[in-house]
Amino acid sequence: MAKPQVLILQHVDWERPGRILQNLEDLGLEHQTLNITSEKNPDLPDFKDVAGLVVMGGPMGALDFDDYPGLKAESKLVRAAVSVGKPVLGVCLGHQIIATALGAKLSKGPAPEIGFAPIKRVDKHDFFSMWDKQISVLHWHNDVVGLPEGAQLLARTSGTKVQAFRVGSALGMQFHLEVTATLLEEWLDEPSMVKDLKAVGLSKSQLRDQFAEFNPTLQPLAEQVFSGFAARCSTYATALAS
Repeated sequence: MAKPQVLILQHVDWERPGRILQNLEDLGLEHQTLNITSEKNPDLPDFKDVAGLVVMGGPMGALDFDDYPGLKAESKLVRAAVSVGKPVLGVCLGHQIIATALGAKLSKGPAPEIGFAPIKRVDKHDFFSMWDKQISVLHWHNDVVGLPEGAQLLARTSGTKVQAFRVGSALGMQFHLEVTATLLEEWLDEPSMVKDLKAVGLSKSQLRDQFAEFNPTLQPLAEQVFSGFAARCSTYATALAS
């Protein structure tokens, strides 16, 4: 048997795992990052060796299977992981992939949500435990999802009814806690991201100012969420290796 590892599914070069990866590495967890969006039959690690699954963001739609056939494989992998209790974490597009893989509806939001704005806590869970009723986070999305059957709604905004949810072993977050100052600069070097930003009336300097303002509050929340996920992956990896 191969050494247990956390599988990170990335969809574009600039939407990297950031703080998520830092927390996995802090616990010494093996990990592999793959981009399988264009592959109909992707070469994936043996499922039994996967100690956790991270599904990152991207500009495509969660159900764009014709243009990105690998997304169908990702959906199957999410369903399989949740069915056996493997830790799963989805961010933005990843959040939508978890939701749709488990039967929720995908639709266009009333307007793009880009930049920092508050989310409101709906419920509490150890996977995502906001200590304040609301906190400002980084948004960057157009599509929205419903709540999968049996899922627990954790956070929302007026335009996006499902901002965070927990279902079984999976946590989905529509927003971006993973972004560090370094990763933000990579986003701002990407022309398609800058185009999105300008379309909603924001500039690079405004987004940098927002990040500087809200990051000190977000950092401990991100650490709590991602260290908790890493700990669950570590526990699962230990069980696989025993």
